[in-house]
Amino acid sequence: MEQPRHVPVMLDRVVALLEPALAGEGAVVIDATLGLGGHSEALLTAFPNARLIGIDRDPHALELSGRRLAPFGDRATLVHAVYDEIPEVLDELGVESVQGVFFDLGVSSMQLDEASRGFAYAQDAPLDMRMDDSRGITAAEVLNTYEVADLTRILRVYGEEKFARRIAERVVAARAEEPFTTSGRLVELLYEAIPAPARRTGGHPAKRTFQALRIEVNDELQVLSRALPAALDAVSVGGRVVVESYQSLEDRMVKQAFTAVTTTDVPPDLPFVPDELQPRFTAITRGAEKAKEPELTDNPRAASVRLRAVERTRGDAA
Repeated sequence: MEQPRHVPVMLDRVVALLEPALAGEGAVVIDATLGLGGHSEALLTAFPNARLIGIDRDPHALELSGRRLAPFGDRATLVHAVYDEIPEVLDELGVESVQGVFFDLGVSSMQLDEASRGFAYAQDAPLDMRMDDSRGITAAEVLNTYEVADLTRILRVYGEEKFARRIAERVVAARAEEPFTTSGRLVELLYEAIPAPARRTGGHPAKRTFQALRIEVNDELQVLSRALPAALDAVSVGGRVVVESYQSLEDRMVKQAFTAVTTTDVPPDLPFVPDELQPRFTAITRGAEKAKEPELTDNPRAASVRLRAVERTRGDAA
């Protein structure tokens, strides 16, 4: 299989944000969403004394990134796991703490480019959408087995789809005649279900439904809710956690997790805040950073990115 063209988003900024944590001797960085390894390659190149632990649930991505990172030898350790399994991965490798953790959330360029995976609504393909296609339910199984109420819920919550109920009802009616197997038939149904005025704004009418199905199939938000605290716990003092999100639900979770560890609940009029009540982390980015030109023109995927970063400033209380 040919390696698809892959342009890592905000690459230079990610490297710059991690530099203070990774420039020292023996630093370890986790790329929790390895993908095709573009960010990891840049980090290993920029920090020749650093070691990488690359995690991905997609065995195909691990195969391709393994080839890409092979020149770095034993500085790169690749692990087939889901990114909420950071504690188990570190325990297995005998690593107590790391100096950096990076997340590039959402579907990867490779998964979008490979038609047979069913992630892209622009081409007719089997409705799979599993990031690890060796286990779990497919998008077709979700469409063919979920009741109207459950389909409505995932479309409304995960896709922020205004016409969730209407779409769910039409899916259930259509599958009674013939089960869903490919994306093309679903896209046709969405064009019919979503009113014409709504189709003219907000991008492709299938975008929100496909996002919702992908999140449901891969349990993405629940995984992220466990992965963020695991990453924050894994970094040592001076270590940094950097996250790139591409949709509002993910970014909201990252913002909430980072706010929780960078603020303190002591009274604002307290003249002195004891060390043990100081936040464990400090924010490195002011809110969420966005990509700028010329990257926005050169790499369309960068348009929706929201980047946030924090640094650990103190250890846990004894």
